Amino acid sequence: MASALLEIKVDKYGTPVHTLAVGMGHLQGVIMEIVLTFSLLFTVYTTIVDPKKGFLDGLGPLLAGLVVGANIMAGGAFSGTSMNPAGSFGPVMVSGDWNDHWVYWAGPLIGGGGLTGLFYKNCFIVRSHVPLPREEETFQS
Repeated sequence: MASALLEIKVDKYGTPVHTLAVGMGHLQGVIMEIVLTFSLLFTVYTTIVDPKKGFLDGLGPLLAGLVVGANIMAGGAFSGTSMNPAGSFGPVMVSGDWNDHWVYWAGPLIGGGGLTGLFYKNCFIVRSHVPLPREEETFQS
């Protein structure tokens, strides 16, 4: 049984940065970050953003927090579970260790901004809004 070993890199000031586990490739890291960010943002869309959330109304922050915790337990040992490029950028900028940093931009931007938005918009949001008719506006000069 193979186990992942996450090497926690720190600079001379003790700043930890997100890095991939030993033996984990870049593509695997990007896919891991895509899946983790997708699950978090899908939870946010369904429990907080969507106006037709039903019985989940009011539970959004709790459920999003539980998903963050589950994502950390599932992916922490493999990729550090960033789910947010800004959370990875600060420590990397301070430490100067830019190895594998692009993974923590590509994964969340693809998984969060792209896939989750398209998937939720096309599969779950029902567009029933019909514009109201407007009366002709007359402007007097």
